[in-house]
Amino acid sequence: MASPDRSEADRTNDIRRKPAEMLAFIGVREGWTALDVSAAGGYTTELIARAVGPKGRVYGQTPKPDPRQRLAARTKTVANIVPLVRPFESPAPPEMASNAFDLVTLMFNYHDFGHMGVDRAALNRNVFASLKPGGLYVIADHSGRPGTGISESGTLHRIEEAFLRKEVEAAGFQLVAEGGFLRNPNDPRDRETPEPAQPKDEFVLKFRKP
Repeated sequence: MASPDRSEADRTNDIRRKPAEMLAFIGVREGWTALDVSAAGGYTTELIARAVGPKGRVYGQTPKPDPRQRLAARTKTVANIVPLVRPFESPAPPEMASNAFDLVTLMFNYHDFGHMGVDRAALNRNVFASLKPGGLYVIADHSGRPGTGISESGTLHRIEEAFLRKEVEAAGFQLVAEGGFLRNPNDPRDRETPEPAQPKDEFVLKFRKP
């Protein structure tokens, strides 16, 4: 995090995302091979890539080519990032579809798969297959109210934590830890941006492939 070649945009994002707490919660180790699903601009991809070090590698998955080439730009300073264009339902490259990854991350986008029509069961099954035994699947998202499931994915951009957990466990994963460092119990969770203005209540769940 203290690397002088990190961008100012990423440092600003650090205030909200709490990367030190996130990396500690995940327990990233040097030399790991990781997959960041729905990498978007690559904020998390780069953090994980720096944490696994030059002997590790991180694939940043996006469903279509990014015209802004944001992940490609990050490879100029962090060489162990591999931009990857794959469908969400099958995010790992074919040669790494089975027992290949130590870690898969999915940050704040699982809820979007509801209104996007992504086959989440297929995604979770394929993530499970791509992980080594004992590999980790870490998901963070914006918390929805009990009983809402994924119904507010396209409006409030939230998902019910228990609903997400049930879907992921159905693929064979075991929940091993819950991170509370992005929690805000005062968020009423009844709109996209809380009122009065305050951080959103967000959960972080760590699953393991047995």
